[in-house]
Amino acid sequence: MSGKLKTPSVIDTLIPILSLVIMLALSVYLYGDESSSGANQIALLLGACIAAIIGIRNGYSWKVIEKGIVKGISMGLGAIMILLAVGSLIGTWILSGTVPAMIYYGMEILSPSIFYFAACVICALSALSIGSSWTVAGTLGVALMGIAAGLGMSEAITAGAVISGAYFGDKMSPLSDSTNLAPAVAGTDLFTHIRHMIWTTGPSLTIALVLFLILGLRAHPSTEAGGFELIQNTIDNSFNINVFSFIPLIVVFGMAIKKMPAFPTIMIGALLGGVFAVIFQQDVINRFINQPDLSGGFTMISGVWTALHSGFIMDSGVPMVDNLLSRGGMISMLNTIWLVICALTFGAVLETIGALAKLVETILTFVHSTGSLIVATVATCIGINIITADQYIAIVLPGRMYRTEFARRGLASKNLSRTLEDAGTITSPLVPWNTCGAYMSASLGVATFAYLPFCFFNLLNPVVAVIYGLFNIKIEKLDKSELALESA
Repeated sequence: MSGKLKTPSVIDTLIPILSLVIMLALSVYLYGDESSSGANQIALLLGACIAAIIGIRNGYSWKVIEKGIVKGISMGLGAIMILLAVGSLIGTWILSGTVPAMIYYGMEILSPSIFYFAACVICALSALSIGSSWTVAGTLGVALMGIAAGLGMSEAITAGAVISGAYFGDKMSPLSDSTNLAPAVAGTDLFTHIRHMIWTTGPSLTIALVLFLILGLRAHPSTEAGGFELIQNTIDNSFNINVFSFIPLIVVFGMAIKKMPAFPTIMIGALLGGVFAVIFQQDVINRFINQPDLSGGFTMISGVWTALHSGFIMDSGVPMVDNLLSRGGMISMLNTIWLVICALTFGAVLETIGALAKLVETILTFVHSTGSLIVATVATCIGINIITADQYIAIVLPGRMYRTEFARRGLASKNLSRTLEDAGTITSPLVPWNTCGAYMSASLGVATFAYLPFCFFNLLNPVVAVIYGLFNIKIEKLDKSELALESA
């Protein structure tokens, strides 16, 4: 330390946050959808520098701040490894015919009028069964985006439907890590937590599904622009489309159900895609590599290896299909990882210098009722998702800070755990530099601000939580056993 540490003032806390908001707004104004390709990263690093200067002025040494940054970034390394693995998975699953087969068969069975509704339901049921919004978005979500392009449907609305469904399933699944984390932090049990979430989550999804159904019924898909038959015929002529192509998807979902860790699950899926490419898509690999001087075996290895690190490049002569299937590879995720690291740096500096704790302490001074406590918890979760760029911090930090306040007011801990998920889990994909927002944008190929207005479930759920809090709907009191536990 470089002297006596001072608790940051409210002004100290607001200066870096407001500076970041101004710089991010300027970044979006100047660069639009391209702002996440460098401009937002600069804004986040400059915001971290401003926060570090305030910390040094308050007695923190650079060494302490740097240690906090390293710790903060290390918390995001798991997400970064998953991003790299998903990039590889997309590349080999296109090469193997898995994604093309999902697009081909999906276009056969999905009607444009119910497409958005069906996409949301499919992702909700899938995420509910495996407990992972990321896995669903990186597999089924990618295919659904391709089907949307083929049907001439909106990619932004499709991404909103995928994310809405995936986050509903993730939130309500007992297999989900966030669904297990929230009750653990709040002090309740898993299934009590899930049952209590139905009251806010159920209405939110119902309204979202109605909106997706209305959008689908009112849509005027441009099948001519999308080239429905042209896309199907091009895929059929370019790949060996067969039901065996779905085996990598089934294996990944099976491992997810068995609760295998995300990174090895997705990486095994990527490698399995490479194996199936060698078995079923040798002509595709030969055209993709186009190196006649290589022998057959080396061509196969080179094709899979290239798909893993650089993704797949389609060259069918049909621009729509080429743009649709030229994707993936670890390289495609590097810009997203850059954004995540910069965001984690900013959040880590604020946490190290005590600014986050001061922010929550200030918010609590405005809490005078149950309704305002729920509103404060929702606002804090959303704010921490924005500031720290990590959904888990947005669950753990408010959970720790508000648990005592909920108990002091005689409120059951399941109210807190539900609110943590209603705001912390659900809003994470709506922030472009949050690990979840960056992942969804990179995986689905749609800018966060483009799909955000159509993530109806994610937008509605915090609003429903606030309404329940303000009107004291399904806000349960502590029972005797829980009261004794909290007192102890």
